[in-house]
Amino acid sequence: MDEIEIPSQFLCPISMQLMRDPVIVATGMTYDRESIEKWLFTCKNSTCPMTKQELQSTDLTPNHNLRRLIQAWCTLNSSNGIERIPTPKPPVEKSQILKLINEAKNSTNTQIKCLQRLRSISEGSQSNRKSLEAAGAVEFLASIIEKNDEAYDEALNLLYHLDASDADLKKLMSDDGKFAETLMPVLKCGSCQSRAYAIMMLKSAFRVADPVQLMTAKPEIFIEIVHILKDQISQQASKAALKLLVDLCPWGRNRIKAIEAGAVLVLIELLLDSSERRASELILTLLDQLCRTADGRAELLKHGAGLAIVSKKIFRVSQVASHRAVGILFSICKYSPTSRALQEMLQVGVVAKLCLVLQVENNQKTIARAKEILYLHARIWKDSPCIPPALLSSYPA
Repeated sequence: MDEIEIPSQFLCPISMQLMRDPVIVATGMTYDRESIEKWLFTCKNSTCPMTKQELQSTDLTPNHNLRRLIQAWCTLNSSNGIERIPTPKPPVEKSQILKLINEAKNSTNTQIKCLQRLRSISEGSQSNRKSLEAAGAVEFLASIIEKNDEAYDEALNLLYHLDASDADLKKLMSDDGKFAETLMPVLKCGSCQSRAYAIMMLKSAFRVADPVQLMTAKPEIFIEIVHILKDQISQQASKAALKLLVDLCPWGRNRIKAIEAGAVLVLIELLLDSSERRASELILTLLDQLCRTADGRAELLKHGAGLAIVSKKIFRVSQVASHRAVGILFSICKYSPTSRALQEMLQVGVVAKLCLVLQVENNQKTIARAKEILYLHARIWKDSPCIPPALLSSYPA
């Protein structure tokens, strides 16, 4: 197809590829359905990509005339290897979806089959998923998960893949956080796949929660989040659990709840094995938050290699990670400077690493923190043979 020039009017303005299912948006512009649905529903844009005008409606009207022209052009060029584009399936009507939902509600015998049919519909297109949402599928699926019967696996799978809107997620969380409690049995006893879907749904739900719901998150939630991290079900589930903790910890007593659930020791072990940049940044962000409490610092110092593991990430991940790692060391050195911790920092190279920060780091806030740490304990560290001479010259006076 690269050797044949495709008429410009057949190309999607977003993907610049031949349109397979051309649709018209409210401004009159035509795009390929897959591209414009991604623009509107996945990327959450509300404007026309070409005109930049605000779209009054997200309805997509099939451009039948253009599709026929594209198909005719494909047929004409079939001898050159151009395959004819099949006629796309139309979006499923809302009435069909409502019929399936009602059938699933009224008959437990056919409930799983109905859910599987709904999942098949949702996989068809983003428009189908929005139709499912408009038909009340989100609340219906949440009610099945709450019952925790044999259909909950299928319901949770579908609910996750629907990618519910913020408005629907807020509705789920509006009932005193009951939806979060509904997911607890799944997080505790579900299959690996269901637990992964549950933690990702929980992350999405708390993202739109109000401050009161964030502050009153129950300790059981933190226990299950830590179990997800400890079990390492999947990279996606672990990252969702980390992001959820980052969202929850700044509120109320949530840092204490996380520490009591064993988060600090689990995070240090994860940090030791982490080679992925974003995961390391999230772990260090959490440890930085937790070490701003006395209990968090005590837990980190309890780990035999906690200080060394944190220090090792300076310069090895990103500037953000280095800043967080120095922040953790700052909290330890300023608020929990036990003689054992200070000696350990000398022996495992933490002090030498802080001297190196003064020489090569670009972030002024990180430099200021490192300088304050070194200044605080200069009496113990400054003349130590553990610091290489090349780095000792940068030790603050």
